[in-house]
Amino acid sequence: MEYVSRVPRPPLDGLIDDIYHLEGVPPYARLTLPPMPAALLIVNLGAPFRIRAGADIETAEYADGCVVTTPTRAVEFGYPRPTRSVGVHFKPWGLAPFLPMPAAELRDRPVTVEQVWGRGATAELRDRLATADGPHEMLTLLEEELMRRLRETAGLALVRHTSSVIASTGGTVAIGDLSLAAGVSGTHLAQRFKELVGVTPKRLARTYRFAATVFAIDPAGPVDWAGLAGGAGYFDQAHFGHEFRAFTGLTPTRYVEVRRRFLREHPGHTLDGWPLPLD
Repeated sequence: MEYVSRVPRPPLDGLIDDIYHLEGVPPYARLTLPPMPAALLIVNLGAPFRIRAGADIETAEYADGCVVTTPTRAVEFGYPRPTRSVGVHFKPWGLAPFLPMPAAELRDRPVTVEQVWGRGATAELRDRLATADGPHEMLTLLEEELMRRLRETAGLALVRHTSSVIASTGGTVAIGDLSLAAGVSGTHLAQRFKELVGVTPKRLARTYRFAATVFAIDPAGPVDWAGLAGGAGYFDQAHFGHEFRAFTGLTPTRYVEVRRRFLREHPGHTLDGWPLPLD
């Protein structure tokens, strides 16, 4: 697969980690994405893909793409072969200026791009992207669309600053200390987070801690689970295992087995960072 990405220009860089173009044949027909402290927008340019956001939700087709706010559980993606899309990896708060509704309304409930930006505008954007002269022009078009849609968002500075503190501590900061430092009540802070991120500060902190722990795992070698759990601030290894199953549906040891399978079957693959094969 070909993956081309770049960080957008200011002020988008304060909202977005990268914009990207993805094209080719996925390594597996289905991949699960563990919850990460990020939101996602995909504009699909190929055959529909399928998403299942939790075991209790039916798999649905997404023809024009999808919008996913910061999740609390794993999301299953079924990619067409081949696949072609452009997308945006948002910081947890970064999607809010582009949404016409509170982020909490979309929590663990992916929607199509059309449901967010409208049918006509989405169709026009897809047409322009599909006829663009290569990945870099496509990313420029997407960046221009984001700049055009960027709007002022009440409470964004508060949520962005607080989220940045949570991120810098790997999710181990006391949430009560954050509201005191910001000079607002815990209730006000939680409400702003639900509006702009989709989850409370406490939940976002859990996600950051989980993400930091996952990225600290080297699946190529032996894993010191007790040391890893303690270093991440979990009470004990049992607490760590419970959180791992809650986020991925897998035990930590099973997670490493699946990661090793990916690395063994597709060494150096574009998507080897964190998706897990389901087939």
